[in-house]
Amino acid sequence: MPWWIWLVLAAFWLAMLIIGAVYAIRHAVRAARIASALGNQVSKRMARMTVDTDAHAPRPAAMFTRPLEEASNAYADAHAGVIRRRQARRERYARTWEQWEQFNDLPNA
Repeated sequence: MPWWIWLVLAAFWLAMLIIGAVYAIRHAVRAARIASALGNQVSKRMARMTVDTDAHAPRPAAMFTRPLEEASNAYADAHAGVIRRRQARRERYARTWEQWEQFNDLPNA
């Protein structure tokens, strides 16, 4: 091979090496900026989560310190809500299956 081909190949190799380094550095700097912005957002949100806004609000007494009737009423109300949700779910399922049955019925030809 003539000497000038080696010179062209070496120049091409050096150019690719420099371009690759510039590319990697630019992307690393961009990634660092994005990571920094993300870190700032996370730290701001974490700081907001640590602020105790309910520090002055009175807390209700624990259920086991209240009269038994209050606890049983609270349990009955919660259980009634569970029953209502289950019934609503059954009704939704029934409506869905009814729609599917109507969809799958073929017209009599």
